[in-house]
Amino acid sequence: MLKIYNTLTGKKEPFEPLVPKTVRMYVCGVTVYDYCHIGHARSALVFDVIRRYLEYAGYTVEFVKNFTDVDDKIIKRANEEGVSCEAITTKYIDAYYEDMGKLSVRPAWREPKATDSMADIIALIDKLMNKGMAYQVDGDVYFQVERYPDYGRLSKRKLEDLQAGARVEVDERKRHPMDFALWKSSKPGEPSWESPWGPGRPGWHIECSAMSIKHLGETFDIHGGGMDLIFPHHENEIAQSCGATGKEFARYWIHNGFVQINQEKMSKSLGNFFTIREIFFSDQGLNESKQALDGFYDLFNRLAEPDGRSSADPSLEEAVEQTRAMFQQAMDNDLNTPAAVAQLQKLRGQVNKLLQQGLSTHARQRARQAFRSVGTVLELFQLDKWQFGDKAVPLKGEQITAMAGQLTPSNHMSDEQIKAKIAERAEAKKRRDFKVADAIRVELASEGVTIEDKPDGTSRWKR
Repeated sequence: MLKIYNTLTGKKEPFEPLVPKTVRMYVCGVTVYDYCHIGHARSALVFDVIRRYLEYAGYTVEFVKNFTDVDDKIIKRANEEGVSCEAITTKYIDAYYEDMGKLSVRPAWREPKATDSMADIIALIDKLMNKGMAYQVDGDVYFQVERYPDYGRLSKRKLEDLQAGARVEVDERKRHPMDFALWKSSKPGEPSWESPWGPGRPGWHIECSAMSIKHLGETFDIHGGGMDLIFPHHENEIAQSCGATGKEFARYWIHNGFVQINQEKMSKSLGNFFTIREIFFSDQGLNESKQALDGFYDLFNRLAEPDGRSSADPSLEEAVEQTRAMFQQAMDNDLNTPAAVAQLQKLRGQVNKLLQQGLSTHARQRARQAFRSVGTVLELFQLDKWQFGDKAVPLKGEQITAMAGQLTPSNHMSDEQIKAKIAERAEAKKRRDFKVADAIRVELASEGVTIEDKPDGTSRWKR
């Protein structure tokens, strides 16, 4: 049985959807004012894998992921560029789909925009007003956190201990420092919508509650997002949703962790911040992942070669079925993808040995089909033609130059030159100049040299 760590309860729990064999899942999407960075990519990939595994396990998944397309950052970007907010959001929604396509992240079942959900947002706020859980001040509407006794149960914080923090605007008009905006009165030059409280636009938190309830119902199975959204965003979603409906909002809360670059959290202040588009040129992890894939694709190319024998190999069937069982066991354990990938690596080793002993054409086809079938959960091995291994196309000189500055591959590097480059890379890493370090790795890769970084900080290499 699938077990998932539930942030709400703080423990790993058996997963049982409200409707048998149907999973309803909502994940907070991006605010579309800029290109997506790899933190967005991580969240998108995590929940795409969760959706894929649930489907692999036989569930129908109603997966909703929103676009926040009205926000202070969007207004600021539009003013800076002298264009409409719609022009900004259209540009970056298109860019989002392009980036997700490169990552093989499938579109969600529903992908609503906040601006298309305004009637639902206003209706939900009005419901809170009528129940006495929200109040109006000068055209603004606030949720009154003291009217929801369970406030803080997701983030494990007590209301009396909370102070107005960096992400909560201090406003003397509020009845409690943690009261949050449901509706903001319009300012000159900003987009606005008519409401019972005057023209304005919604607060961030109410958008997600309204869109998830509209498409999935007042209570659904899974709500997800990055762990940075636990407080205040998801905490506030729970308070306003439960306050409005009197029902539990989401039953399982799943949060993905932060992206780390060279053992540090990715952030703009540290200068280790990359957009999705940038990582398609250079990154140590990408190079290492490609090397791992090369091993699989080399095997698949050999499996494609015919063999004269016609009977299947029982040892292969045993290995395949064991891999399926262990793969599912790993994924059922809180979606443990590293352990699941390890099972695929183990099967690769077993098939390599069987191939050396001799596999029939039927068994070779069966092996390829098994990798493709299990790999679909992680979007692995789905290409019709294997494009890696010895059939890979090396980076062109201009691509390397664009990524790493002025590099001049010699095509005939001596061992001494390679060692010098590796020493140069080590120095770059010490001074935290990771862009140069990655550029050197790519330069060496263009010469056919691969580097493996060891846990003690040293590196080894091979041609």
